Amino acid sequence: MAVYDYRPVWAGALCDPDTEGGQVTRIDLYASPERSGTVVASAGPAARLRSTVYRFTLPGDLPDGRYWCTVTVTPGKDQPAFTDRTVRVDFPVGTGLLASAEQVADKLGVSLPLTAAQREHYRTVLAEAQADVVAYLGRPVVPQPRTLRNVHPLFGYDLDDPQAWPIQRLDDVVSVVQYVDALDGTYDVQLLVGLDGVTEEPIVRYIVAHAAESIRTATTAEGGSGRRVTSVSAEGQSISYEAAPLAGQAGAPPALTSLDGYRKLLYRPLPTVPAAPWPYGRGRRYNRW
Repeated sequence: MAVYDYRPVWAGALCDPDTEGGQVTRIDLYASPERSGTVVASAGPAARLRSTVYRFTLPGDLPDGRYWCTVTVTPGKDQPAFTDRTVRVDFPVGTGLLASAEQVADKLGVSLPLTAAQREHYRTVLAEAQADVVAYLGRPVVPQPRTLRNVHPLFGYDLDDPQAWPIQRLDDVVSVVQYVDALDGTYDVQLLVGLDGVTEEPIVRYIVAHAAESIRTATTAEGGSGRRVTSVSAEGQSISYEAAPLAGQAGAPPALTSLDGYRKLLYRPLPTVPAAPWPYGRGRRYNRW
């Protein structure tokens, strides 16, 4: 089985149908962007994973490739259902990569479906681009699961809010996946700790753009390093190139510095000179005068 996490949007904003008496009813997968003809697979209703995030359980035996989807959502009680026709799912899902080979193909203008060799090559380049992001940010971009057992929530906080739970020792982004009442006033809480890069569009854009650009500018026997191929003769006897845009120009890939906001800040205490304890001297924290 495979899972796909869907974020419903209604009236131009993220919505949470479960809290309003609605639900995310079903997802239908099609083999073409027209979203017509035979449905390849269906699933539903979706389970609410956390606020504004709903999880579908899809068949895991679907062939690799892109599927165009429709998602039926009832935003609230006594409100009509609507169909979201903007969803695409690229199989396989849950690989640990923030982007798919099909996204790289879109950037390169390569027609779908991909061959197995193309898909493997694109995945390798994506993994390299993702590793560069991890090294630059100094933190992983895939969150890790954690479980808190027999903990008490803080009064006044929604149970979906990470601040309702004792997470002080978890020095990173925390999201609540699920909480289970132990029926004695305590809860078992499942958390995700760390940056969830797949939900951060600037990070995904950087990885896809640089994976595509590294393929475009790959060194070839004809000396194509740093240039883009614009045309190739039918016999392959001649190749035309154009210069790649410089950083900051329109069409240039985003720079690593565009991800500076995701770098983890380190806390370092200021060095202090040891002082004699009071009453023989003024201590670091306490001072009577």
